Amino acid sequence: MTGLTADEAFVGTTVPEGADRLDEAKLGAWMADHVEGFRGPLTLSKFKGGQSNPTYRIAAASGNYVLRRKPFGPLLPSAHAVDREFKVQSGLARAGFPVARQFGLCTDDGVIGAWFYVMDMVDGRTIWNGAMPGAAPAQRRATYDAMVDTLAALHAVDVAAVGLADYGKPGNYFGRQIERWTRQYRLSETERMEPVERLIEFLPATVPEQTRTSVVHGDYRIDNLIYARDEPRVAAVLDWELSTLGDPLADFTYLCLTWVTDNGGRSGVADLDRAALGIPELDEVVDRYCAASGRADVPDMNWYFAYNFFRLTGIVQGIKKRVIDGTASSAHAREQAERVGMLADRAWDFARRAGA
Repeated sequence: MTGLTADEAFVGTTVPEGADRLDEAKLGAWMADHVEGFRGPLTLSKFKGGQSNPTYRIAAASGNYVLRRKPFGPLLPSAHAVDREFKVQSGLARAGFPVARQFGLCTDDGVIGAWFYVMDMVDGRTIWNGAMPGAAPAQRRATYDAMVDTLAALHAVDVAAVGLADYGKPGNYFGRQIERWTRQYRLSETERMEPVERLIEFLPATVPEQTRTSVVHGDYRIDNLIYARDEPRVAAVLDWELSTLGDPLADFTYLCLTWVTDNGGRSGVADLDRAALGIPELDEVVDRYCAASGRADVPDMNWYFAYNFFRLTGIVQGIKKRVIDGTASSAHAREQAERVGMLADRAWDFARRAGA
């Protein structure tokens, strides 16, 4: 990260300007009809963090809410599915899993110009920096333990019991994801990158066996969680845009990228003095997740790391294309877009370690 710290880049809100402005009168009328207990008037501000689905804070007489909408303009197929975010969080809430309360989904573009949903604004704190500056070692360890335990709890949810049996296709999760991200990459490709070409050949030919199916979050990391203000407890998991039914090892190995990514003021911990800080080592995280999820062990992670960095390459390539097209939602997007080549190189490095 250059220039801004994570807190400066992502924390807080800004006044919506230009294309980010919404029709507050129409939104207020919709909320009066669809959000239980809503009382206006309302005022809108836009969260700095995130550049995929623009996210707003709604302050109203009845309290604070969060609105997530699709971006305006042409979108890639299957991307920005706010209706799926609403569905999965509504289902998980029935299981007692920590998510924000969902108030309503709007699929009428006539209200604010795009589909959106409204949920409760969960009180708590977001940890943008995995080093957790200012925390005591015991606090850090408890915070990381809670992150691992919450992920294991997600993977234990009975999808049929909470109405999510149809939330994704059964089986062959990695095969389908590789196809999806190859397709998305091709749709937003701006230049030929040899590591990506080699990955597109290697990954589908070496997919590991899937032995379990669960809800998969798709972007599970420390800065997509809200922690309680006064204890190391996950109060809500956010950003469900990439969720589906799939192999829980996809989520777990994605979380483990934290331990092979340098900090840079963000979630990575690879270059930190973890022992001094109280941050658990990767083998401890593996042991804790296995104990919580009833696994004997986790397979060699090099293939999974290659897959996860390949998927990130596809995601960030999409951001790069939106920057070029002028539809990216945050000031951070341009800086993100510059990471595509590095992510592709890292993916191929792990693929080679996995036998490519």
